[in-house]
Amino acid sequence: MVRFGGVPTPTGRATGGTGPVRSRERFLEGGPVEAGVRMPISSSWQRCRSLGLSPDGFDLPFREDLDMEARIVRAALPVLDRLEYRFAGSRMNICVADANGTVLLRRFGEASLARSLPAIQRVPGFVFAEQFAGTNGIGLALAERRLIRVFGAEHFAERSQASACRALPVRDPLSGRIEGVLCFGYPRGFDDPALATVLRKAARAIERRLLRHSSARERALLRAYLETEAEAAVGRHHTIGLDEVALGQHPRDRAILVEKATELISRAQRAAVRVPLSDGRCVTLLSRPMTSPTGVQGLAIEAVVPGPPTRHPLVAPRQTDEVPGPPAEPAASRVLLPSGTVAFTPPGPAAPRGQGPTRVGADDDHPAFVPPSRGLLLVGEPEVARHALAARRRLELLSEASTRIGTTLDVRRTAQELAETAVPRLADYLTIDLPEAVLRGEESTDPRGDLRRAVVHGIRDDCPFHPVGKEVGYGPATPQLRCLTGGEPVLEPDLGVAAGWLAHDPEHSGELLDHVHSLIAVPLVARGVVLGVAAFYRGRDPAPFDDDDRSLAQELAARAALSIDNARRYTRERTMVLALQRSLLPQGLPDQDAAEVAHRYLPAESDVGGDWYDVIPLSGTRVGLMVGDVVGHGMLSAATMGRLRTAARSFAELDFPPDEVLTHLDNLVGRLDREDPAADETDIIGATCLYAIYDPTTQRCTMARAGHPPPALVRPDGTVSFPELPAGPPLGLGGLPFEAVEADLPEGSQLVLYTDGLIRDRHRDVDGVLDRLRETLAHPERTPEETCRMVLHSVAPAHPGDDIALLVARTHALDPDRIASWDLEPDPSLVGEVRARAMRRLADWGVDEAAFAAELILSELVTNAIRHGCGPVRVRLLHGRTLICEVSDTSNTAPHLRRAASTDEGGRGLFLVAQLARSWGTRYLPQGKVIWAECGLAGV
Repeated sequence: MVRFGGVPTPTGRATGGTGPVRSRERFLEGGPVEAGVRMPISSSWQRCRSLGLSPDGFDLPFREDLDMEARIVRAALPVLDRLEYRFAGSRMNICVADANGTVLLRRFGEASLARSLPAIQRVPGFVFAEQFAGTNGIGLALAERRLIRVFGAEHFAERSQASACRALPVRDPLSGRIEGVLCFGYPRGFDDPALATVLRKAARAIERRLLRHSSARERALLRAYLETEAEAAVGRHHTIGLDEVALGQHPRDRAILVEKATELISRAQRAAVRVPLSDGRCVTLLSRPMTSPTGVQGLAIEAVVPGPPTRHPLVAPRQTDEVPGPPAEPAASRVLLPSGTVAFTPPGPAAPRGQGPTRVGADDDHPAFVPPSRGLLLVGEPEVARHALAARRRLELLSEASTRIGTTLDVRRTAQELAETAVPRLADYLTIDLPEAVLRGEESTDPRGDLRRAVVHGIRDDCPFHPVGKEVGYGPATPQLRCLTGGEPVLEPDLGVAAGWLAHDPEHSGELLDHVHSLIAVPLVARGVVLGVAAFYRGRDPAPFDDDDRSLAQELAARAALSIDNARRYTRERTMVLALQRSLLPQGLPDQDAAEVAHRYLPAESDVGGDWYDVIPLSGTRVGLMVGDVVGHGMLSAATMGRLRTAARSFAELDFPPDEVLTHLDNLVGRLDREDPAADETDIIGATCLYAIYDPTTQRCTMARAGHPPPALVRPDGTVSFPELPAGPPLGLGGLPFEAVEADLPEGSQLVLYTDGLIRDRHRDVDGVLDRLRETLAHPERTPEETCRMVLHSVAPAHPGDDIALLVARTHALDPDRIASWDLEPDPSLVGEVRARAMRRLADWGVDEAAFAAELILSELVTNAIRHGCGPVRVRLLHGRTLICEVSDTSNTAPHLRRAASTDEGGRGLFLVAQLARSWGTRYLPQGKVIWAECGLAGV
């Protein structure tokens, strides 16, 4: 047994039906791939199956036209010689293949090994691409584009079961393109984790030789240019370097010139371009095709700088650095670009050593004409310049992505921003699939099973992708599922041969192939959570995606995933707070006859606040209407709102008038601040509130407010007014009084209560919003529901920054024929007369079923008022949804329910009232009190 990465790995064939052999056998029999098989191997097996490969034998293609002068061959030869020496005496098989999987070079640790192996393992020219050879080191390294280890039964071919191999792609350091594959093959028993380190070092050595080869080509181009320039320099008066000519004060100008020069080289043609500078002058860039003595073809970019304005004389530079190369090479200055392209300035007239810059231009008395200056700006090969431009544009795209992606805390919008950033600068089409749970703000338990199309974006709208909202599923060999399982991006340069992608949905894939040809599937992973998958497609650009594109797509997806995760977390928190907020608000409207009521709650886009509303049935057919707003946003505000609303409702149900209810709330808010040990000056609880009580028997409304916007009053004739209601201090300040105001509300009037989120917005004028509210409310024929809908549509901001609570009540009046009242002197003999009058009125109303209970209740309440109260007694019957009996007097003493002892002569009256009535209580007046009891009616 050999340990690989700290995990024991079997070295022989499996026994007892376990291990990789058994997994492979089950797979070949058509069963699923077991979880113990590594993801790259299982994906490769799936692709081999879809390609129709047989594990029993392969006819590998053989190429006789090998290019033994290829760059990868010349760079790898010395490295392979050193590896052959290092593994001398071992059964190591070392090979180098090109980017198509064709073996170009082979070396053996043991010379006799070459004679004992079959031809495909010792003769260069065989193609080991995965579509021909199945799962193997070279083919899988090209498919996965990274370091690969294939061990024993993980090979698809039967002949390779006793072998193991490690393979690593070799890249061009300038372009990032895969130039070939370095592979170690050996018996399974020779496997050692240290081989991975040796393989990486050897591959890096080959890559360094590729880089030196590229540098030598550019140095040859420079020497060719300088030799040509030296011959043409005769008679030229002003040929100077550009590094220090008038551009030293403008670094941005130099950057623009270098970028434009790089673009000219990438076009590989003769051209002239004028580039404006920041000081108003224009530099002309000339591209000159050239060939070095060794046959390297490239371009030199020369810049022609016009004479400077008189206020900016030209300055000739000091002697510059020397070009790396032979000692006889002329002097020049250079700049190394990120891609490896080198910018040079030719030797100009240098100042003598020890002297400063020489001024060129007019002296104080004799103005002189300054001809244009000319110098070399850049030299290089078109291919290298193209990679330099691509690298720069990738950096620009990443910079732009940092500002464009994540501008909102909305999951779908963030995904759309990723698509808008990547198309068309990286991809022609982009689709993003997210689990349904992520769209709701949760973590998905199975991100591979509940994906839904969240974004489809591209250069055209006719590409037949699955539409937004559709549930999408991917097969095990598709790039999307492979990247989700492995956590790494998957590149399919040519979808026409991507077997797993084609086999998943052949009909749909065939339609897509008419529009796209290359794919990068990238998992959206943030903080270890898989959020979905993004698929980048290319169709218009004939060049397929490469590894640089894959790295860029991965970086874009990583940034977007973090923003999506932030939006998801925010959505989850906001959903929780909103659920709490809504659970603390009224879940329905109570039964009452005083007003027809409608309400709305609209949370802010950014966060949930502490707005609330309430409709509270009160004694005597009255109704309490309340709106409030807790300062701040988030969970704390929502929780505080719930506490205040509960307390406000309790105070209101005690029949306190509006100003007293606000006083009690003010005391409560102050106490909450004092009782919170963690609160400081920045956490002080603040709130505003408006409370109104409407009495349908008198059609009067009593209102008071604590720092809250005044209500709107809509008269039956359409007149809209904002009553002059004393503002009062916000809740929590303490020590300041609240003042209540009464107003007459004819039947059919509308009372509109709202929070400041409706009218206050930093982008709108409050007076203008109130005028618009006045215009919207000036339609008394609308129902409260219609009024709510029109107010939110016409008055509320399009993107509310604060939540909005809206309460609209259309007043009703209790029919005078349903009100009966009598004034009595405090004489016990009048109790019987009152009972008789009440029974006759109940008979007139047709509520005989409540006569017995009402007679006993009135008898007890009137007797108590005469015996324990003072002043005149008033009796009132109200026939509404229920029958209400009220007895009032001028005394402030309130009765209390108690359990009478067997020896007590009294104390049983209120107990009897409590048993007969649905509810009862005491309501205090400015002078006196009212004892009331409510009796239910049949069918109510």
